Amino acid sequence: MRQARIVPLVVATALFMENTDSTVLATSLPAIAADMGEDPIALKLALTSYLVSLAIFIPISGWAADRYGARTVFRWALAVFMAGSLACAAADSLGWFVAARFLQGMGGAMMVPVGRLVLLRSVPKGELVQALATLTIPALVGPVIGPPLGGFITTALHWRWIFFINLPIGLAGILLATRYFQDIKEEARPPLDLVGFVLSGIGLASLMLGLASSGRHLLPEAASWACTGAGLVLCGLYLAHSRRVAHPVIRLDLLRYPTFRAAVLGGSLFRIGTGAIPFLLPLMLQLGFGLDPLHSGLITFAAAAGALFMKTIAARILRAFGFRAVLTLNAVVAAGLLAINGLFTAGTPHALIIVVLLIGGCFRSLQFTAVNAIAYADVDPRDMSAATSLASVAQQLSLSIGVAFGAFALQSAAEWHGRTEIRAEDFWPAFLAVAVLSGLSTLSFRRLAPEAGAEVSGHRIVQAKPAADAT
Repeated sequence: MRQARIVPLVVATALFMENTDSTVLATSLPAIAADMGEDPIALKLALTSYLVSLAIFIPISGWAADRYGARTVFRWALAVFMAGSLACAAADSLGWFVAARFLQGMGGAMMVPVGRLVLLRSVPKGELVQALATLTIPALVGPVIGPPLGGFITTALHWRWIFFINLPIGLAGILLATRYFQDIKEEARPPLDLVGFVLSGIGLASLMLGLASSGRHLLPEAASWACTGAGLVLCGLYLAHSRRVAHPVIRLDLLRYPTFRAAVLGGSLFRIGTGAIPFLLPLMLQLGFGLDPLHSGLITFAAAAGALFMKTIAARILRAFGFRAVLTLNAVVAAGLLAINGLFTAGTPHALIIVVLLIGGCFRSLQFTAVNAIAYADVDPRDMSAATSLASVAQQLSLSIGVAFGAFALQSAAEWHGRTEIRAEDFWPAFLAVAVLSGLSTLSFRRLAPEAGAEVSGHRIVQAKPAADAT
């Protein structure tokens, strides 16, 4: 019981730092773009470069934890993340800033998946939903305080100071991990699939770089298309390679578990839609409605506050209704609330915007809690490390695609009207497009069995009595 309480809180330190960093940065993007003399949409590269780095290095996070020990890898990952934060604070160009964010991603690729792996191996399945909720409650404090904190620092001081927030948090995480983490290793570990790591890493990086740099930001248009094409080819070569080796770095065979498959495929589609929110919402409030970073942050934090509230009751909702019912219906409701964001105008009362964001945050949080819990409901303990890596890769790729897709939809809306600058009326088509993608995820969740994940959620399926027993 003590382990089930302490380990999630230690892992939450890493999540708190990562989530605070991303939400603070999202609020400050327009100011950073202005300081560097760049188009604000070009700063999507700062978000996607981090996610690309995660996608490259997450596949070996499980192997590294098994080889060198979870506690050792977790502590080094925190140190690398802090080094990347210092590099971001010193950046004076878009290229430097993107590279520094990539370094941050190398640390994030190890600290969060490895921390989650420690949790999964330390907590009984019956306590998994509650442990995951405990894990994310402190972590969600970051997104709550991140937007107003980033807005205040950017408005009152300078955007560079936002990256120094990570230093004391990271040090606290290292100290807590040293005291409370077991240095879990796997004696019977497979060899590292180096060829697969190179193919998947370069392939995913090229694919995401091509998608993120479209629109002639940092790379010419031809180079963006070349990166996208090369990424698709290399990812295809990895698929062929993974079928020929005994221990591929990304084990796609784990999709044989129905609950894991639904969580990865449906969860990815849902995240593509919601992944655009941190990019689109601050831009709409600041570029479209003319708010300063502080007032923008004081509005956008509402979504995280709603998510924080939902974590306190998510386990009870899943216990009452089961995974399939919650995931199927909730995906549609959350997508509808996302689409409503596109109806906001400069004249919409801020109180109404906050209420919509608060409710939307509740439903998105419930979806993520359910997806994260059911993903590992049926996975064999021996496959847990590989499953964690695959699920984390899918999660980060979908978020990265979401940012790129949201930016593409925003640019396309402006170009449809024959201009290059972004205006307030360009945001509603972008929000509608990402909302449709999120809603389509319900098709994957509908294929789950009614009793799917019952061992994790505690939901009981009431079976109808046979006719012979009814008398």
